[in-house]
Amino acid sequence: MLKLYYAPGTISIAVAITLEEAGLPYETVKVDFKSAQQRLPDYLSINAKGRVPALILQDGTVLTETGALLEYIASISPAAQLIPADPTLAAHMRSAMFYLASTMHVAHAHKMRGSRWATQQSSFDDMAALVPQTMAACATYVETHLLRGTSVLTQGFSIADPYLFVVCNWLEGDGVHLSDYPKIQNFMTMMETRQSVKTIREKAML
Repeated sequence: MLKLYYAPGTISIAVAITLEEAGLPYETVKVDFKSAQQRLPDYLSINAKGRVPALILQDGTVLTETGALLEYIASISPAAQLIPADPTLAAHMRSAMFYLASTMHVAHAHKMRGSRWATQQSSFDDMAALVPQTMAACATYVETHLLRGTSVLTQGFSIADPYLFVVCNWLEGDGVHLSDYPKIQNFMTMMETRQSVKTIREKAML
């Protein structure tokens, strides 16, 4: 059985939602960020980056990085059709995921993870103060360029949707009001109706 290492509310939850969408059996191991469990030797032996998610396969192979895990789940669950067959649509799906990973997630991390980029408290404060502005800019890009309907694709569901859903769950906490972004708001409402999201909420992972 697959084993997912996660922390509640983090991007690792996109992997849990996708596992539910694919109908794959899995078990979870919670990594306690409050006690910095991700930095302890036991977890670093699993993921040397000290981050979540990490997915352990049945043969003991460890996979990391959200986008890679989502692609893996889709590839072993072709019946779930989580990646569009059309190469242009698939490219748009991946461009959304790469944007979330390289830009929007990084902008969010500036609120609490300033030590990744600087050493002075004044720098941490400056980065955190800018988060509402940078995340609003990201939300505008999502609203105008990434969402093509009620999901990332014009029709259908893909692995980009759980990824976007989790990232957009951070917006209100980052000082960005969803009411200013009707397409994102509709997308979030759609996601909340999916059984995968309901199941993950019931497990208190979100």
